[in-house]
Amino acid sequence: MARTWLLLAIIIVATGTVCAAEAFKGEDIFPPQGKHVHGSSIIECPNGDLLACWFQGSGERSADDVVINGARLKKGATAWTPVFLMADTPGFPDCNPVLFVDRRERLWLFWVPVLAHRWECCQLKYKRSEDYAGEGVPKWSWQDVIILDPGEDFPKAIERGFDALHVEEGMWGEYAPPYRRMVAEAARDPYKRQTGWMTRIHPLVLPSGRILLPLYSDGFNLSLVAISDDDGQNWRASGAIVGLGPTQPTLVRKHDGTILAYLRDEGGEPGRVQLSISHDDGQTWSAAIDTDIPNPGSSLEVIRLNDGAWLMIHNDTENGRHRIAASLSDDEGATWKWKRTIESAERGKGSFAYPSAIQSRDGNIHVTYSWNINEQKTIRHCSMSEEWVKKGEQQ
Repeated sequence: MARTWLLLAIIIVATGTVCAAEAFKGEDIFPPQGKHVHGSSIIECPNGDLLACWFQGSGERSADDVVINGARLKKGATAWTPVFLMADTPGFPDCNPVLFVDRRERLWLFWVPVLAHRWECCQLKYKRSEDYAGEGVPKWSWQDVIILDPGEDFPKAIERGFDALHVEEGMWGEYAPPYRRMVAEAARDPYKRQTGWMTRIHPLVLPSGRILLPLYSDGFNLSLVAISDDDGQNWRASGAIVGLGPTQPTLVRKHDGTILAYLRDEGGEPGRVQLSISHDDGQTWSAAIDTDIPNPGSSLEVIRLNDGAWLMIHNDTENGRHRIAASLSDDEGATWKWKRTIESAERGKGSFAYPSAIQSRDGNIHVTYSWNINEQKTIRHCSMSEEWVKKGEQQ
């Protein structure tokens, strides 16, 4: 059975992990089990249901039995439905799903089948549904691939970014033992720069209707954004987000229109959340630089709340995914004044990672993340209020 917390104090759960409570509720979407489960995504449906998905199987890129699974929390229900299959490319691992509801209230599922068991060879796919309010699996009406061409400026943008950061060598990338030179050389290859772009975080929709789908490449160890100005009918690539391993961008827009990309740090120590900025609605991006926010080489998500505050769900450590936290900013990321631990364990004895975050219409914050204790794994869902986060640690 799913574990549930709704208390006025800190609970030590049976697993030995510490989970903060008070105006907080959490449960496992399905009972912990031995298969690998990771990379969840959550959305609220127009009817108030919550829909979540994740990838599940005997491994990741090298395991051909990996599929995209999902479950639904019906509005007013206290337990998630049984798990159902969302997507499967037979004979290939399916990974990194992202759910999205567009302004026409169509449901999108983006994900990547991994070709040749190599991240840099994965293919970007999507499914779309207009009928997903019932029980079980959405009724998919369309499926296709998204092919991006970063263009001839891609290697030039990489060189400009490295110049701005004064990058020498000493970094890694699937294509690049001598990092800077070989990344630039790989970027000149049209096949390499047109493949391997992976999803991880929700898209951002601008006031104009433009959709920005954050993407990253383990081959190049950097990121870009897929842009659509026609509700997803066509997509094109933004300029590169270049840095020392900036991957898995999460996008948030300031009141003045500036877009910030917070990124996982795949570079050298110390581990820090990286930051890149766009002043032209996501078309071009500054070189990514370190913030002062710790990051252990793990995904995070930042969203704007209804009152204008920004929420970050992240592993707030430099080393290890044994703690996951919620941080709040009331000045558009200039400072993060409040932080509260969602769940933690002794280092090496638990992992809580790869969060997906939304705010539902009723104002509640919903987060899903990968949960692993003693090789028993599930996707955990929790809901919390902004006030609950503010009762945590003042920074």
